[in-house]
Amino acid sequence: MHAMTDEAFLDHVAERLAALTGVRAVTLGGSRGQGTHTPESDWDTAVYYRGTAFDPDELRAVGWEGEVFGLGEWGGGVFNGGAWLTVDGRSVDVHYRDLDVVERELAEAEAGRFRWEPLMFHLAGIPSYLLVAELGVNRVLHGELPRPDYPAALRAAAPGVWLGRARMRLAYARANNAPRGHRTEVAGALAVAAVEAGHAVLAARGEWVTNEKRLLERGGLRGVDDVLAALATAAGDDAPRALAAALTEATELIEAAVAAATATITITATTTATADADH
Repeated sequence: MHAMTDEAFLDHVAERLAALTGVRAVTLGGSRGQGTHTPESDWDTAVYYRGTAFDPDELRAVGWEGEVFGLGEWGGGVFNGGAWLTVDGRSVDVHYRDLDVVERELAEAEAGRFRWEPLMFHLAGIPSYLLVAELGVNRVLHGELPRPDYPAALRAAAPGVWLGRARMRLAYARANNAPRGHRTEVAGALAVAAVEAGHAVLAARGEWVTNEKRLLERGGLRGVDDVLAALATAAGDDAPRALAAALTEATELIEAAVAAATATITITATTTATADADH
């Protein structure tokens, strides 16, 4: 049982986070922030600060049960750290958001530019415009933050980058994994390429993505499950042919989904754009 109602709990957490030195704003994200949660859903919060003003040790000193990480301990990229806590029996994540970085990535997104970064628990990694997506969909609990629309330049550029990554991944699996009958490698390539294609579809629609949890459903790509299921029978001498057929089926599914989403916009799916996103 919880001692506080959801409303009182959220007010309590937001007030304590807002009181930390340097914090300019506090948000609620994830399913809770978008109103799609279940009673079991975690509470995803973020603290927005400027430069070096915020110190995770002060969050640790609040005394909430859990683990508080230092700045940069989650890879040092745009997703630069946070905490996993339990407050009043509820699971609470706190993400660190440096406003200098957020504003830089907003300007980059408005110019149609972004970077790709690896991140634990995300099959296809994340785009640097994830920070902008959070501004677009998360609920502000304290302070003020910009509420950007999906930039037209990003909508034109991002689908091609993501589709280029998916195409190259599938092509590599076709040339190097399928002929050897390597089901695991092919399955991995199919899964990641499908998620990359999901990013392409949602970017083409101008819809923000903050995680991969419902990305395949939103992108009309859940059918890749059936392609992956068919790999279970790819064995023996017939394995290379079966794996190649699965890659062909997945490629057709991906190309059709992205083509439908990009029918009304012009995209550039080039190797150069994809390489730029990797650096």
